[in-house]
Amino acid sequence: MQPKTPTARHAGLDLSLTSPGFAVIDVKNRVPTLVATSTVKTDASEDRPLRYEVIEAHALLFFRQHRPDSAIVREIWPPSRNFEQNDKVHGAWSAVDRALSRLGLAVIDDISPKTVKKLVTGSGNAEKAQVAEAVRRYLRLAPDYKFSAGYDDSDACAIILAYLIRENLIDEIGGIAA
Repeated sequence: MQPKTPTARHAGLDLSLTSPGFAVIDVKNRVPTLVATSTVKTDASEDRPLRYEVIEAHALLFFRQHRPDSAIVREIWPPSRNFEQNDKVHGAWSAVDRALSRLGLAVIDDISPKTVKKLVTGSGNAEKAQVAEAVRRYLRLAPDYKFSAGYDDSDACAIILAYLIRENLIDEIGGIAA
């Protein structure tokens, strides 16, 4: 009799001020399964502190419902010469960190955009549509499965999938995603 393999729940974060993406993926017997994705659009006409509050509230509700018990990974933001852009992204990070902290959770790793693309698609220069297609294959989703218009939810899936591949927690089929 085979021992029961527990299911591990992981989360990926594609954070921005405009439209952060969230994904939760379960892994059982090295097979990833999509649990939920979400994005929240903030209103550019509102001041930044309110937009951060919206992101924090959304993250709190999303992770309260789909609580990961394993890795939470976000895409690292390469420093920009534009302070304003850095400030926006780091503000979104802080908003999500506060929400996670309230639930006793925390980000455990950061992964670069180029590494995400390389691990998930085989090319560090893949376009968003190529990343979304690879995500569909890894998660065994229908070819016409729709992600958000900006692919923020697909990117969040790709981030956690890249981590799972790098850590050898899921299997690859045919050189890339299943």
